[in-house]
Amino acid sequence: MTEDFETRKTRAADWFRSLRDEIVTAFEALETRFGGDAAGRFEVTPTTRDSGGGGLMSVMRGGTVFEKVGVNISTVHGSLGARAQKAMAARGVPGMAEDPRFWASGISLVAHMQNPHTPAVHMNTRMFWTPHAWWFGGGADLNPCIEYAEDTAHFHAALQAACDAHDAGYYPRFRAWADEYFFIPHRGRARGVGGIFYDDLNTGDWEADFAFTRAVGATFLPAFLPVTERRLGTPSSADDRETQLRHRGLYAEYNLVYDRGTKFGLETGHNADAVLMSLPPVAKWY
Repeated sequence: MTEDFETRKTRAADWFRSLRDEIVTAFEALETRFGGDAAGRFEVTPTTRDSGGGGLMSVMRGGTVFEKVGVNISTVHGSLGARAQKAMAARGVPGMAEDPRFWASGISLVAHMQNPHTPAVHMNTRMFWTPHAWWFGGGADLNPCIEYAEDTAHFHAALQAACDAHDAGYYPRFRAWADEYFFIPHRGRARGVGGIFYDDLNTGDWEADFAFTRAVGATFLPAFLPVTERRLGTPSSADDRETQLRHRGLYAEYNLVYDRGTKFGLETGHNADAVLMSLPPVAKWY
């Protein structure tokens, strides 16, 4: 018997919560290994959305490894406003004007590191449902201010392995999509060294699409932690810090001007602090 979508929604939301718990535990363990008594810890705050639903905002500030990292989950529902309905219609979702109900659940992670030689990183996965359609989306991308080719290669290889296990066409397609999506037009450059990005994933097989989305999430720690550990002891200079802060400015510009998740979260009334968690703690512009 095929599950109804209420059951599937619960399964998806439970998975995002379990992934959040795994990542938070791993990041705090990394802080303990390298920080000892000075190790950072996450501050966890429940979030609510006035129109329905909420989540958990988990943010660590001033750690030994992480200058700021957020790992947020949310499960929200309600009715989309006119602007969001129009955006959905533009993406080919029918019937939103007649029945604008929606449900969405996901995890969103952004890490800004202490050492300029350790790259910042972003990851998110999500499920979206309306009475007319459902889909998965997400991805991960690496954002070094000082690039090391072996780090980029490791990150991409991990993502490619996750993609190839489900569809040989996913990695080239989703890598190209990331290169296009994580591009800053007004600067004429990418915000990092890419990764994968996908949206509107609905092959007609919910189980297969959910399995792929779980694989993307499960690949994040093996893709990112070895890169982090490799660079933690690299000496850095004042010039390296300047490079890092200017690169963070690019990251902030992208997230405030172009990022779909930021726009959707603010337009649908989610907790603003949770939506803007991705912004770096310190940045510079010239």
